[in-house]
Amino acid sequence: MGPHPAVAAIRLAVRRVLHDILNDQTSRAPAGRTAERLPSPLVLVACSGGADSMALASALAFEAPKLGVRAGGVTVDHGLQPGSDLRAEEVVVRLRELRLDPVESVAVTVGREGGPEAAARDARYAALDAAAERHGATAILLGHTRDDQAETVLLGLARGSGIRSLSGMAAVSGADGRYRRPFLHLDRQTARKACMVQSLPVWDDPHNADPAYTRSRLRHEGLPALEKALGKGVVEALARTAQLSRDDADALDTWARQAEASVRDAAGLLECAKLYALPPAVRRRILRRAAIEAGAPAGALFARHIEEVDRLITGWRGQGAINLPGRVVAQRQGGRLVIRQG
Repeated sequence: MGPHPAVAAIRLAVRRVLHDILNDQTSRAPAGRTAERLPSPLVLVACSGGADSMALASALAFEAPKLGVRAGGVTVDHGLQPGSDLRAEEVVVRLRELRLDPVESVAVTVGREGGPEAAARDARYAALDAAAERHGATAILLGHTRDDQAETVLLGLARGSGIRSLSGMAAVSGADGRYRRPFLHLDRQTARKACMVQSLPVWDDPHNADPAYTRSRLRHEGLPALEKALGKGVVEALARTAQLSRDDADALDTWARQAEASVRDAAGLLECAKLYALPPAVRRRILRRAAIEAGAPAGALFARHIEEVDRLITGWRGQGAINLPGRVVAQRQGGRLVIRQG
């Protein structure tokens, strides 16, 4: 008799991702290096002790040895709750019981920029990046589920941030594809069920039920209200929307990269007339890339900023320069769009 269906599902998801990691390693190997001669990659799981990440850790511990992959784990102590250091140590113990190695707990200081949720996320990813560099890890697995994806799409929709925001979380992201999300097609209940049938202890973060946090309100109030009004299947539909939006956004990004050279003059300046001739979605992507290259922080550059710059192209009436984050200034000069630090 095989494993419980929930356990089988999480293991299959992790097995597929590990195969992808091994294939990527082989494709990047120097000429003449066979798969047998490549070092065994190290894959870390980012584990909070919650059901999603504990299910992921258990599946990684089961699948990695069969594929010759080294498996470890890291938990991040955000220090936002009393006793968080003790809970982090408990997670370390659980990961070691799964025979993961190396395993460590990393304490971080959470700032205030962008709000509490964004600040905690930034601190967490910085700690995970540092852990990957410290241990020489090829990849870090994250336990985001289909439910998390649906919430991310709705948050992007509320911000009015465009199609890239609606595309949610990518299955592969980060430098050299460092971050992998095997569970984006699995629901939260599958992960929780897998923990229950394997008798894995889990910790439910009280912040996930705290209405002070936007995502918590969406999870416990917004999505249930949508399902009540529209019927079951909202989460699946939103996750599907994320994938379709990501495909469209990727295509538009490629178009914009290819078109950018054609709208610059010999000195490399953007020509307003040629920009005007492009579809708005392509033109705004070029403007955003130019602003970031000039020094505007990507995380602080919002749609409203790009719309203001775009009006220098489409609604030119002699208006002055546009101030952007990072002390970047965009202005129109003699039919050219100049974007630089002021």
